[in-house]
Amino acid sequence: MKAWQEIQLQALQTSDSEHQLFQAIAAFGAELGFDYCAYGLRTTLPLSKPKIVKVSNYPSAWQAQYQAKNYCAIDPTVKHALRSSKPILWTDGLFASTAAFWEEARSFGLHYGWAQSMRDVPGATGMLTLARSDDPLTETELADKAFKMAWLTQSAHIALSRRLLPKLLPEADAKLSNREIAVLRWTADGKTAGEIADIMKITERTVNFHISNAAAKLNATNKTAAAVKAALLGFL
Repeated sequence: MKAWQEIQLQALQTSDSEHQLFQAIAAFGAELGFDYCAYGLRTTLPLSKPKIVKVSNYPSAWQAQYQAKNYCAIDPTVKHALRSSKPILWTDGLFASTAAFWEEARSFGLHYGWAQSMRDVPGATGMLTLARSDDPLTETELADKAFKMAWLTQSAHIALSRRLLPKLLPEADAKLSNREIAVLRWTADGKTAGEIADIMKITERTVNFHISNAAAKLNATNKTAAAVKAALLGFL
């Protein structure tokens, strides 16, 4: 197992582009017996319309249908990924409430699949899906490959999110000072600038100065938005 991991890590680390990186991940999926591989990254911000990016080697016609019909909004695997990081297996029961979607996916050869999400990167959730057209996934196969599949999920998420997240959510790399974090934390708790000034033993003008600086770094229009962003990005 260790040798397999070292080979995969070396391939990921030497990938020069997002495309090459995904191709390497898909190749590892093929080694595990899967025809198809897909990775999706969903940001937590903006709350009203999170940003989503997907890369896959699914049939191009199915990718176009998925995008055109906004299937991401009803995909049961996506809904599961946003609630849990436990792996999930494609079953008729999972897709019972979205039978038409499931039937259409199967018409493109997507019959058997497995997915797992990762939420260890502040500001985003990633999900890796491995799928194939033939041969159901048995309990024996899953038990035999579970560790490698979980390892591939984590490695894919870490590698791809590092490349994709700065483009989707540049605020994630903001450098907030300790004072800026402190005033935003109190702001998130509902304290006014005057109350924060009393708590921190500084002037109200200084509080507003730190809030303004933090909001600019986070590309936020006001202190409420700045506090929400800071919290969701793990700064608080």
